[in-house]
Amino acid sequence: MTIEAMTTKPMINKKPATLLIIDTSTEACSVAVVKNDEIFFKQDVTPRSHTKMVLPMVDMLLTDASLSINDMDAIAWGRGPGSFTGVRIGTGIMQGLALGANKPVIGISTLAAMAQQAIDELNAQQVIAAIDARMGEVYWGVFSNVNGLATLIDVEMVVKPEIINRNILNDNPYIGVGTAWETYPALIELGDINIAESILYPSSKAMAPLALNAWSNGEVMDVDEASPVYVRDTVTWQKLPGRN
Repeated sequence: MTIEAMTTKPMINKKPATLLIIDTSTEACSVAVVKNDEIFFKQDVTPRSHTKMVLPMVDMLLTDASLSINDMDAIAWGRGPGSFTGVRIGTGIMQGLALGANKPVIGISTLAAMAQQAIDELNAQQVIAAIDARMGEVYWGVFSNVNGLATLIDVEMVVKPEIINRNILNDNPYIGVGTAWETYPALIELGDINIAESILYPSSKAMAPLALNAWSNGEVMDVDEASPVYVRDTVTWQKLPGRN
């Protein structure tokens, strides 16, 4: 498990915000607390242990930051795509915390989070985020660095690697992040793609710039409006009883 505090980069139209960020969408269980210009962060790669780990991690980080859940301006979470079970766990935890503290929420794309990490750490200008979606498919998103923020080009999708058209990419170099590159190495042949092997999973720390930007632009929602994004149309989310 890693624990660190860091200074965030200046954000577009930044307004002060105190945020809790959680992500359980993949094998990594990740929590961050944004307080002023600091990010308190914990992450552990422990598949099938997220339900046991995430709330103790939240409590520990809030203690480290000398805050309570009631001090949060909003709660952000990794809304997917990713593991169906992991995305459901994260969304359920977000619901419970937001409802209990009466806080608005911010949904962050897990693909965008990985692209953001490549921008923050590698100064990437163009990023392809690809997560192994099982069943011979990948979750796929192409992002551009716009003023330091991962910005989606076109749409996120779930797709079979063999039908991805190389014409969707331009001739500029890309950074590839996520687990799909190891599972489907032929994807590298789609273009000038360099794989960032250290960026396999979404990170709540990398979600912080995206969440802060969403907060500063008023892109928050009531918990009743929030739902996970599976990309696959066959998967549905059931809201809490009595809150349709």
